Amino acid sequence: MKEIQMVDLQSQYKHIRRKIRKRVKNVIKHSAFINGDETRIFQQNLAHYLGIHHVIPCANGTEALQIALMALPLEEGDEVIIPAFTFISAAETASLLGLKPVFVDIDPQTFVMDPKRVEQAITCKTKVIIPTHLFGQCVDMGAIMEIAEKYKLYIVEDACQSLGADYILREGSGQLQMGPFTYDYRCTDKGIRKKAGTIGHIGCTSFFPSKNLGCYGDGGAIFTDDDDLAARMRQLANHGSTKRYNHRCIGLNSRLDSVQAAVLNVKLPYLDYYNRKRQEAAAFYDRAFISCMQLKVPVRCQYSTHIFHQYCLLCRSERERNALRFHLENMGVPTRVYYPKPLHLQEAFAYLGHKAGDFPVSEDICKRIIAIPMHTELSAKQLRYISSAILDFFD
Repeated sequence: MKEIQMVDLQSQYKHIRRKIRKRVKNVIKHSAFINGDETRIFQQNLAHYLGIHHVIPCANGTEALQIALMALPLEEGDEVIIPAFTFISAAETASLLGLKPVFVDIDPQTFVMDPKRVEQAITCKTKVIIPTHLFGQCVDMGAIMEIAEKYKLYIVEDACQSLGADYILREGSGQLQMGPFTYDYRCTDKGIRKKAGTIGHIGCTSFFPSKNLGCYGDGGAIFTDDDDLAARMRQLANHGSTKRYNHRCIGLNSRLDSVQAAVLNVKLPYLDYYNRKRQEAAAFYDRAFISCMQLKVPVRCQYSTHIFHQYCLLCRSERERNALRFHLENMGVPTRVYYPKPLHLQEAFAYLGHKAGDFPVSEDICKRIIAIPMHTELSAKQLRYISSAILDFFD
C-alpha cells in the first residue's frame, strides 16, 4: 500500500501534469509573470464559478482578509468579532490595523461561530463580523446577516477553508445602508444556494497548496458584488494605485502571480470533483466510526454542504486523543490537531486580558479534536487501513 499522507498533492498532480506544464510553459514563453493573461482569466473563471461580480486575486488568504478590512470605513479601536476557534489570520490582520479582535465561542456540534454568542458580544464599537467557514462547512449566514441588518455591521466572510461549499439561504430580503455603501441583503428565496464567501459584503479565500483549490505556492482572492468596494480593494492590493506611479492611498503589494494563476486555471474545473472525492472519503469514515461510542464524527448542518477541507473527530478526553495520535503514528497514519490552542489563550493576544474558561467550548474542542488524512487521492485500501487502525485502538 502507498504511504498515507495528510494531503497527497503529488498523486493529484500526476492526473493534471500535462495541462499544468502546458499552461506554465506558456506563461514563461510570454514572460507575463505579474498581472498576465492567466491571472485575468482566472479571476473571470472564479467569478463565474462563484456567481459574483468581482474577484480580486491577491498574494495569500491572510492578505485577502487584511485588504478586505482596509477597504471598509473603520477607525482605530473599532471592534471585529471573530471566533475563538480558528486560525490566527483574521485576528492577526485586525490587530495589525489597530482594530480590536473580539472573540466569541463556537457551536459545540459544528465548531463554527455561534450566532447567539455574536449578538451577545456586540457593543457600540462593533463594526465587523468575520464568520469563519471552518473545515469546509458554512456558518449559519442567515442568522449572521440578520444580526448585521439589526446592528448595521459589515460581514467579511473567511472562506479560506470552504471554497465550493454551498449555503442554503433563508427567506427574506432587503438592503443594508452603511455609510456611502448600499448592500443587498441576499437571503432571497428558501432553498436558493450561494457559495461560501458570496453572502456577506466581502468574501476571502486562500489557495494555499493543501486547500481544496490550492496552487503550488501562496495565493488568495477577495470577492464582492459591490463595484465601489471592488475598485478600492483592487487599488489597495496594488500599492494603493490605479495608475502607475499615482498612489491615492497606502496599499500593499499583494498580487497572485501568473504561474500560480495558471495552476489554478487548470484545477478550478476540477474543484467540484475534488470536493465530491473528499465527501466520499468522509462518508466512508462516517460509516466506519458511527458505531464507535468513543468517537464523535463531524456534524453536517442542514443549511450548508460540507466539502471537508479537514475531517476531524472528537475523542472523549485530551489524554485519549494524544494516545490515539501516538498509536496512529506507530501504524503509519499521520494526524494533526486543528487547533491545539484557542486564539484567546495565544500569547499574541495576551493584551486582551482573556483567561482560561472565557470560551469553554473552544477550549474543550482544542483538547479533544484530531484530524485524520483527508484529500482527493485516498484509495479504498488506505481508507480501510486508516479506519481499522483507529478502531483497533478502541478495541
